[in-house]
Amino acid sequence: MRVSHREVAAAILIGTCGRLLLQQRDDVPGILYPGRIGLFGGHREDRETFLDCVRREVHEEIGYLLPYDAFEPLVKYTTTHPNGDGLTGEFFVARGIPVDRLVITEGSLLLIEEHELPSILHRMSPSTCHVAKAFMERRSGEQGMPKI
Repeated sequence: MRVSHREVAAAILIGTCGRLLLQQRDDVPGILYPGRIGLFGGHREDRETFLDCVRREVHEEIGYLLPYDAFEPLVKYTTTHPNGDGLTGEFFVARGIPVDRLVITEGSLLLIEEHELPSILHRMSPSTCHVAKAFMERRSGEQGMPKI
């Protein structure tokens, strides 16, 4: 059995409209978590930093190039799947994305209000669910609200 370890970077994007921009993954064979909700981002290449990776991948997937300082670190995530494959990721938040200027090249754009996140966790890929929970926890702390 061949065991692999993937390194990824992705971001929760927040539009100028105030909504969260998530990726509705294509429902096709051969991709991980088909039909699930994911984040824009992808696999690290060569000696890329996680920040370089998220910037490149987001640009490739939404057709809009964000400056490096638009990405705020949110959470790191490492897991091992039952088959032994591993995943390490760094996840970010980026705000101020002009939705009307995007060209989505993978999956489709899913716009949601922040308060809707808890109701769609069950539809997310595992890493996206982890990142969404970290985002909600951070936001509740910023707003002085009880943690979700």
